[in-house]
Amino acid sequence: MAAVLLTGHGGLDKLEYRTDVPIPRPEKGEVLIQVAAAGINNTDVNTRIGWYSKSVTSETGAGGTAGLDAVENVDATWSGAALLFPRIQGADVCGRIVDVGEGVSRDRIGERVLVRTMLRTPVDHRPFECWTFGSECDGGFAQFAVAPAQETYAVRSDWSDEELAAIPCAYSTAENMLHRAALGAERVLVTGASGGVGLAAVQLAKRRGATVIAVCSAVKAAGVMAQGADRTVDRGENPVDALGRASVDVVIDLVGGPQAGQLLDVLRPGGRYAIAGAIGGPIAEIDLRTVYLKDLSLFGCTFQEDEVFENLVRYVERGEVRPVISRTYPLAEIVSAQEDFLTKGHVGKLVLIPPAPDA
Repeated sequence: MAAVLLTGHGGLDKLEYRTDVPIPRPEKGEVLIQVAAAGINNTDVNTRIGWYSKSVTSETGAGGTAGLDAVENVDATWSGAALLFPRIQGADVCGRIVDVGEGVSRDRIGERVLVRTMLRTPVDHRPFECWTFGSECDGGFAQFAVAPAQETYAVRSDWSDEELAAIPCAYSTAENMLHRAALGAERVLVTGASGGVGLAAVQLAKRRGATVIAVCSAVKAAGVMAQGADRTVDRGENPVDALGRASVDVVIDLVGGPQAGQLLDVLRPGGRYAIAGAIGGPIAEIDLRTVYLKDLSLFGCTFQEDEVFENLVRYVERGEVRPVISRTYPLAEIVSAQEDFLTKGHVGKLVLIPPAPDA
């Protein structure tokens, strides 16, 4: 089959498009999926360059093209364990089940499906443990992929494959943050609001009845407003100057970096801060007095309860959210796609399309 192999941590040269990769076989409790589309996410870049290693202190863009100089391979993944190479990345999968392993009903063959990105089956459903599809196991940058049947969800929707492929990673990350912060009809600030996760957070927060303030560049403000934001703040502006202190109930932060302390300042007493990304840099300085004197709650968001993805599938089937697809690329053009992704010039998602099996 055609697939993209990640051959090691590093630059774009570590992505190798091949057409002679063996088609995987579904084992007990697994399904084989013919991949129709696979979305691109920050985690693909982060994993490729080894950014999750604690030895790295720079923002993700610093090594996105050429890689990073100093990476400790032993902790350069979500799980904190060394990655096994070669690895087929791709946290997002939309496709159809074409075969099943032992213990899985053959009635499932033909289902159009999404795979939950944060897999719990491989860790026996232990709390706060998970495998990332496309990191700890092979993912969707291929013509075929295997996944646990229990975490492969049939989706009844008239959306395109490309639209469905934009859902698993970005929307589950955003929904998990809102779930953990228990967002209701409140004022919420979303950073990185023009990206895949940020735009998902805007839509999902509006679905909950929130008033959404979105942080993005001025050139993308109209596109973000069109997806439900009530107001935008330029990403170069100090949020305290723009909004005032104690002005929002919840912060959904996907950027991190030096602005984190300012984001705590805009929270009201008793406010909640949720973070699931740090593309602006993993190192931040905060005043702990702000945290305890204002009784703030801080949520690090990776692990997802089962209900997060299950609810998301229902939102999709009811048409309560819909992703924005900026552009699609053939799988063979993954390097160009990631180069475009790294420029951050788009609003919404970039999606890869594998060739048809007989192509």
